Amino acid sequence: MAEKKRKGSNIVVGLDVGTTKICAIAGEITEDGVDILSVSSHPSNGIRKGVVIDIEATANSIKKAISDIEEQIGINVRDVYVGIAGSHIKSFSSYGAVGIKGKEVMSEDVERAIDSASAVYVPLDREILHVLPTDFILDGQDGIKDPVGMAGVRLEVKVYIVTGSVASVQNLLKCCERAGLNVVDIVLQPLASAEATLNNDERDMGIALVDIGGGTTDIAIYREGWLRHTAVLGIGGNHFTNDLSIGLRLPFNEAERVKKRYGAIALDTDNSEVEVVAIDGQVRGIPRKYITEILQPRCEELLELIRQEIDGVQNNGVAVSGVVLTGGASLLSGFDRLAETILSMPVRIGYPHLSHKNFSEDNNGMRILRGEFNNPMYATGIGLVLYGIGSMMPFERDGSNSFIKILNKMAGWFKKIAGRR
Repeated sequence: MAEKKRKGSNIVVGLDVGTTKICAIAGEITEDGVDILSVSSHPSNGIRKGVVIDIEATANSIKKAISDIEEQIGINVRDVYVGIAGSHIKSFSSYGAVGIKGKEVMSEDVERAIDSASAVYVPLDREILHVLPTDFILDGQDGIKDPVGMAGVRLEVKVYIVTGSVASVQNLLKCCERAGLNVVDIVLQPLASAEATLNNDERDMGIALVDIGGGTTDIAIYREGWLRHTAVLGIGGNHFTNDLSIGLRLPFNEAERVKKRYGAIALDTDNSEVEVVAIDGQVRGIPRKYITEILQPRCEELLELIRQEIDGVQNNGVAVSGVVLTGGASLLSGFDRLAETILSMPVRIGYPHLSHKNFSEDNNGMRILRGEFNNPMYATGIGLVLYGIGSMMPFERDGSNSFIKILNKMAGWFKKIAGRR
């Protein structure tokens, strides 16, 4: 139980429903910022490539993760912010424009412009998850980040609209409801991961966030502070594990253990052996270089797909100056160095960072978490907590609190669709 009585209204819970794990993370709003209270992770049953295939099994996994959180922090969890991913996610750009009624742009004018850009046809089997501005244009002047308070007569906005399959969204909601939870908002997982791992300079200069999950790899590309592109690749950490299982004739769970403990890329000089439990139950030794020889081709395949995605975006005029890798598979030894070689740009591992009483500073002055929370596998869950807190108590990223409120409102767009909830 908790050491002291906590106020439930100050606590936000993020729920990362992934292919390999269900991760629940609780964060508390404090005077100093955010305090991560608890992390609970359980094997995921009922999810394949980010999509629910068994509601009851998924709901049970969610219950276990939430139950742990409740026991650790001493409150009953009801409201959660849930991440969503999968190949069903599709995105497109849109445009809207409105006339300015007064002498200067008001927050209501920005809302009207975004509403105008959002008034697009969406197929009945699709659902809007996010409507995210990418550029404001005032009287022909583009590149405006915050038009509120500026003089003008015509405001235009370009937006990036993220949609998901209605069936996939509804099934995810059903899993949470079966687990006794109320979903406050559904958030695209790479957006959540970006909240926890990217700094403002990276978003401005151009960065590709690559979140390697169990079933898929999600990409989110930022430039000039805005999200510019998202993509989902059909390769994830489970593919690495499956390759080891087949190549070394190991049970899947043993292959997963071997991957996490001994997985490495380009260790040509390592001739040591490791003990594994083969599919017949016998313990035997295998050279570590065999593990590398199996993992490296799959890593190269994934990185080549990432390179193609980045090249396509850059060919459309969006410059990318670096890559941040996150997700559990990003911790494979040597993977970041291989990524730098194939992608021909700087690459770093994305560890969660935030204003937290248990933080230290890295060489770049970035606040990073210490201890058990300082792991890329928790980036999405911690990002969901930050997203939720941002919706409750908006942070001033660009010096305009009213403007951030508008963006938070638009980010939760799906709650307004058809009065679903």
